[in-house]
Amino acid sequence: MADQSIVSALILGLIEGLTEFIPVSSTAHILLAGHFLGFKSPGNSFAVLIQLGAILAILSVYAAKLLRIAFALPSSPEARRFVLTVLVAFLPAAVIGALAHDFIKTVLFETPMLICIVLIIGGVILYVIDRLPLQPRYTDAMTYPPSLAFKIGLCQCLAMIPGTSRSGATIAGALLMGTDKRSAAEFSFFLAMPTMVGAFTLDLYKNRDALSSDDLLLVGVGFAAAFVAGLFVVRKLLDFVSRRGFTLFAIWRIVVGTLGLIGLLIWG
Repeated sequence: MADQSIVSALILGLIEGLTEFIPVSSTAHILLAGHFLGFKSPGNSFAVLIQLGAILAILSVYAAKLLRIAFALPSSPEARRFVLTVLVAFLPAAVIGALAHDFIKTVLFETPMLICIVLIIGGVILYVIDRLPLQPRYTDAMTYPPSLAFKIGLCQCLAMIPGTSRSGATIAGALLMGTDKRSAAEFSFFLAMPTMVGAFTLDLYKNRDALSSDDLLLVGVGFAAAFVAGLFVVRKLLDFVSRRGFTLFAIWRIVVGTLGLIGLLIWG
C-alpha cells in the first residue's frame, strides 16, 4: 500500500472528526478533499465508515450521561421519553436512507460541482437563520416533544444531499422550530448516534465484498484520526455556539464551496 494513501486517509479522518458535528458538511469536505487528493474507496464507503470514529467521540464525552439515562429507563418516564424522541427523529433518515442508498452513493456522491453549490447555498441559509430574531421555546434537548423531534428528523433527511450537512440541517430546522442554539446542537449530537451507526452498518453490509484488507487499514487510520479530532470538537462546540452562534460556519461553507468551484473549473 502506498504511503500516500495512508497519509490521505489520515488527512481525511482528521477532516471528518473536525467537521462532523459542525454545520459545514463533513461528507462534502471529505469528498472534495478526496477528489483533489486523488483518493478513491470502493463504493465511496470510506467517507461513511470513518464516521464511526466520530460517533465514539460522542460516546466518550457523553458516556456518563448516557449511562444515567440507560439505568433510569425502567423507572423514569423522562428517560424513556428522551430515548423515544431520539428514535422518532431517527426514523425518517432510516427509511429514506435505506431506500435511496444506491442513488446517493452512485450519483450524488459523484457530483463534486453539486456539492460545492449546496455548500454555498447552505452557508447563505445558515447565515440568514443565525441573524433572525428568533425566540426559543425549547432550551433543553432532553425535553424536546416527540412531534418536534420528528420534524427535526425530517430536516436531517436533507443531509442525504452531500454538502447540506447533517448537523446543519438538524440545527437550522430546530432553530426555526423554536429551540435555542445550544440545545439544538446538543440534540444534533444525540441524533447523530443512531443515524451514523445505521449508515455505517448499511454501508459496510453493502460493500462487504468490495473492501480489501488494504481498504480496511485505510478505514482504520481514518477512524482513529476522526475519533481524536471529534473528541476536541464535541468538547468545545456547545460553548462556542452558545457565545458566537453559527455565522463563522456559514462563512466557512461559502468560502470552501467557492474555492471548490474554482478548483473544479481549473483542474477538473
